[in-house]
Amino acid sequence: MIYRIRVILDASTDCFRDIEIDGASNLEEFHNVITQSFQLEGDEMASFYASDEEWNQGEEFCLFDMSEGTAPVQKMCDTQLEDVMGKEKTRMIYVYDFLSMWTFLVELADVAGPVDGTSYPQVIFAMGELPDSPPDKNFEADPRFHDGEEEYRGDLDDDDDNFYDEESFDEYDLY
Repeated sequence: MIYRIRVILDASTDCFRDIEIDGASNLEEFHNVITQSFQLEGDEMASFYASDEEWNQGEEFCLFDMSEGTAPVQKMCDTQLEDVMGKEKTRMIYVYDFLSMWTFLVELADVAGPVDGTSYPQVIFAMGELPDSPPDKNFEADPRFHDGEEEYRGDLDDDDDNFYDEESFDEYDLY
């Protein structure tokens, strides 16, 4: 089956690509189509992440195994698209270049039979140009951790106006 997928740059401006790809393709092949269609160099680390309907990041599918054998990882080359996307799992997140954090929202639009004489994968629609630099990310803390932070701050003595003064470090003979 042919998957029609929209890949959207997570930014305030419209920049996306509609891609048709065989569902039997692996995620590394899909990664290559994405990098080419957005004119990315293709020489940086990247990962796909399973996602729910609210775009919460789930299981990672990495380009290379960098775990040094400490934990099992799912590699793109070993994962078929049809195993991670379908009617029940329509969204993924794709991150390219972990220093720049190019982030793309990937959404399955349709599944259809192949069209005779058409070669896949192919970009069927492109909108917008990739900006010169990745959009800034607005990271928000999980509210569960704010509660713990407030409790911790409450443990400090109110009369400790200058918590980090020189006298605090006198007891540590570092040199």
